[in-house]
Amino acid sequence: MTSTHHALDYVELTVTDLDAAKAFYTGAFGWQLVDYGPEYAGIASPSGDGEVGGLLVAPEPRPAGGPLVLLYSDDLDATAAAIERAGGEILQPAYPFPGGRRLHFADPSGNELGVWAER
Repeated sequence: MTSTHHALDYVELTVTDLDAAKAFYTGAFGWQLVDYGPEYAGIASPSGDGEVGGLLVAPEPRPAGGPLVLLYSDDLDATAAAIERAGGEILQPAYPFPGGRRLHFADPSGNELGVWAER
């Protein structure tokens, strides 16, 4: 994987329970993870070329605010159902915005992320 100067390169999510986070992200989104021990797991790139992020264990989740990580979905309603089945919480149900529809959810550690889909 080649990195690009000044481009977003890696997103790291702070989690309080690595096993719960791994179960959630593999269950809700089918992510492939790379285990690095009891305190870290890499998030494999969908292309199979390297990693795009990681799950880092910390005693407390990061405080709310700051950048919001957004994922893309081909089927937002199916994604919402998968989030709930995997133990996540829908914080803001799907709503329209100029680019399509999106929702916000919390993972088991309380991290807020969003998912969007085209109309």
